[in-house]
Amino acid sequence: MNDPTKKTAGGLRIRAALAVAAVTGLGATALTALPAAAAGEAVTVQYRQSATGSDQVEPWFKVVNTGSSSVPLSQVKVRYYFKADAGASYTYACSWAVKGCANLTGTFGTPANPTATADRYLEVGFTAGAGSLAPGADTGDMQLRFHRSNWQPLNQNDDYSFGPAQTTYANWSKVTATVGGVQVWGTAPAGNEPTPTPTDPTTPPPTGATLFDDFDYTGHTDPAIATHGWSVRSNSGGPGVPGATWAPENVTFAKEGTNSIMNLRSSTAGTGESTKHTEILTRAGKFKNGTYAARVRFSDAPLSGPDGDRVVQTFFTINDLKAPMADDYAEYDFEYLPNGGWGEPANILYTTSWETYRPDPWEAVNQHSEVRASYAGWHDLVLTIDDNTIVYYVDGQEFGRHDARYLPERPMSINFNQWLIDLAGQTSTTPRAYDQKVDYVLHVKDQVLTPAQVAAKIGAYRLAGTTFEDSVPAVS
Repeated sequence: MNDPTKKTAGGLRIRAALAVAAVTGLGATALTALPAAAAGEAVTVQYRQSATGSDQVEPWFKVVNTGSSSVPLSQVKVRYYFKADAGASYTYACSWAVKGCANLTGTFGTPANPTATADRYLEVGFTAGAGSLAPGADTGDMQLRFHRSNWQPLNQNDDYSFGPAQTTYANWSKVTATVGGVQVWGTAPAGNEPTPTPTDPTTPPPTGATLFDDFDYTGHTDPAIATHGWSVRSNSGGPGVPGATWAPENVTFAKEGTNSIMNLRSSTAGTGESTKHTEILTRAGKFKNGTYAARVRFSDAPLSGPDGDRVVQTFFTINDLKAPMADDYAEYDFEYLPNGGWGEPANILYTTSWETYRPDPWEAVNQHSEVRASYAGWHDLVLTIDDNTIVYYVDGQEFGRHDARYLPERPMSINFNQWLIDLAGQTSTTPRAYDQKVDYVLHVKDQVLTPAQVAAKIGAYRLAGTTFEDSVPAVS
């Protein structure tokens, strides 16, 4: 098996040295699974197609609350599955919606198990401004469309969710809907059904110390970034291309709809001196067991210029390596390589749990999971650590489960970065830049939350207008 740990023999050493060291462990608080999603929440999706031509896809939807309780639309997501044309990227648009196009979002993703008729999906979501659906109510028309980004012809006839005869609204089971991450409607393409996560609804949810950040800042020099415990990296060193710099000015913030989005832009013109990486991390290493979550947008292609660079786009936790093969080292990674690298020829997403390593001669002790597929688009990433297991989720589905041997002994920092492994993937000197976007980050100390419970917690913060909270105690 290919070992992704070999990728950063030098990079991990420097990355670990930059992480904040903690000197004591957290208390042995019991980890508790929170209750399942609220009973009575159910929706149905009605669909009609507005065009059968070859220039764009026009799926129109209505979401109907068929349950017995009100449903915040910010917790609802609808997925339309289709077969992508070879090498194509896609652009989403909203023509008109009763709820307002500004209150709808459309992102593209890749199913965990692509099929012959479904290797991509359009996921439609709602902002808090869309409000809630009372029992029996519906959203009204959502007249949506998407097309190939270069407007080349496309073929709808091999798309899983396409219904050429569906010219009036009716229930359509070939699209799926989730409420708070729990699928409540439709049939996903084979192999993409959500895996139920056991919960105990009789256990009252404990109040847990939490870090939540919606990344609502004006720029990398905003004093609130430091006040909230973050550091935007500017110091030199690895991982990645020798001679590259870490550019804090390339960590930017902007509104997309009603949400503030953080963007990490990394760029190169084919030399070490022209290469700029980006990273943001918590200054405090105070995070250990519990739940970690972030909504991250990975990208497969540069904004302009030639593609092919071996880029790494990440969300991870880490502490420092105090000595080679020290057994109290810990690191837990989501790492997406859109153009491959470390011996991989194309797209791959890794999750890796680290026990320790030795930089020279290189030796690594870890466990990893991987999927070789495109993960371009927005994805909900969740990591849970209790006293027995480490579990990674992507878009509500379990991605990897790692053993107790790799549990952390010391607290860690939380990090996002984007960097180039080397310059061998694309040797052109034409400038190009890659974007990695982050919607939010969440850590709940000493509690294991399901992906649905993470989504509900994020929805509650946004309905309340809360953009930041940090009640996680410092490590003494």
